Amino acid sequence: MRIAIIGAGSVGFTRKLVSDILCVPDLQEAEFALTDISERNLGMVRQILDRIVAVNRLPTRILATTDRRRALDGARYVINCARIGGLEAFAEDIRIPLQYGIDQCVGDTICAGGILYGQRSIAAILDFCRDMREVAAPGALMLNYANPMAMNVWAALDDGGVETVGLCHGIQHGWRQIAEALGASDPHEVEFICAGINHQTWYIDIRWQGRPVGRDELVAAFERHPVYARQEKVRIDVLKRFGFYSTESNGHLSEYLPWYRKRPQEIARWIDMSDWIHGETGGYLRHCTEMREWFETEFPRFLAEADRPLDPAQRTDEHASHIIEARETGRVYRGHFNVRNRGLITNLPSDAIVESPGFFDHFGLNMVAGLTLPMACAATCTASINVQRMAVEAAVTGDVDLLKLAVLHDPLVGAVCSPDEVWQMVDEMLVAEARWLPQYADALPAARERLARSKVPRREWAGAARRDGPGVSGIRHQDGKEAELTPGARLSA
Repeated sequence: MRIAIIGAGSVGFTRKLVSDILCVPDLQEAEFALTDISERNLGMVRQILDRIVAVNRLPTRILATTDRRRALDGARYVINCARIGGLEAFAEDIRIPLQYGIDQCVGDTICAGGILYGQRSIAAILDFCRDMREVAAPGALMLNYANPMAMNVWAALDDGGVETVGLCHGIQHGWRQIAEALGASDPHEVEFICAGINHQTWYIDIRWQGRPVGRDELVAAFERHPVYARQEKVRIDVLKRFGFYSTESNGHLSEYLPWYRKRPQEIARWIDMSDWIHGETGGYLRHCTEMREWFETEFPRFLAEADRPLDPAQRTDEHASHIIEARETGRVYRGHFNVRNRGLITNLPSDAIVESPGFFDHFGLNMVAGLTLPMACAATCTASINVQRMAVEAAVTGDVDLLKLAVLHDPLVGAVCSPDEVWQMVDEMLVAEARWLPQYADALPAARERLARSKVPRREWAGAARRDGPGVSGIRHQDGKEAELTPGARLSA
């Protein structure tokens, strides 16, 4: 059985995924085919995995190649964790919208940055899917970890022609947070059902030791928590108003809604600067830029840890290993997965990509159908779904007008920008990111011409909650070369 990993140059994440799979004795005869555009990164991760295999005397085989089709040849599973454009494109996703007053913390799901990230990612994912159709094993499954999750899965299913499931760990993180706030001694005392769309999923049913946990109890638990009360102000405010807690961090959630980041003077009220994830302007970009070489400094530690025997007790709750185990052995695995809706959530559009509970076993994925979101949660999700639908169609067809309409309808962009500003901003982003946007090649001359005669004012603005650092404005080495974070580097918060 071959398991291919696209973007395997993300050294730490690839090590985690492979180690998790190797903790399952039934899967230890697998062959892992790692592919990335960076030979250096592939070399590092290959050394680590070869050592794990040798120390544990496993029959596992490791292949590392920059030839993607070679890696995909005969693969039964394909794990995608590539970030297209790396840090250089990511910087434009944050920098250019700031000139139009759009203050993003992450910018990888919707909002201006996430929509353009989707244009880059979908162009590449369609290539991945073509290769899978041509050389992978019949019925191969793509497990997508790359953002923007919903757009990527939507395109892979509709236009890539490949069975695809999207995987995110935000639900697990929020579950542990809820358990800690409630005072549970073990997170597994807390059971839950989540439903919604990726990064806007809602804990619609929470049980602690078998009894329901309602809004008032959960609000009180978070407000008395010494850390979360300070760090999760947006999430707590939404919990109070909607009655349900969101899976996503304060910084993520604040940029998916039109209310918390539209007035610069109010942003500080809602965020916390103790860590980027709580809402810092361009916080994830700054963090990733400063940590872009972390895998090199950590490489000796990774190698040393590879000398230790694998410990199944250290297997993580990343979904991939559990899904593969369930499909190959029949052991049932329950999780929350990103798939086509088709009635899974009754009050979201049928064509949307939803994140909802399901079970994997020998027969594949079996989703729970007929869930209904609370009305406010559904309304918020629907606004984003409409943006995603237009953005995916634009990415597939190279339709600039539709792309601009997608950005115009984004909740935060629409709360901040005029139509003229959106039209110019999108032209500017297309020109800046042209090398990763082949589907727009024919449209670029007209975009440059429009920019040359445009009179819509821009402003130089670092954002309302900017921490000093190279994240927003400077991502080049002193020698002028691009920061060496390849599309294999995983940048999913």
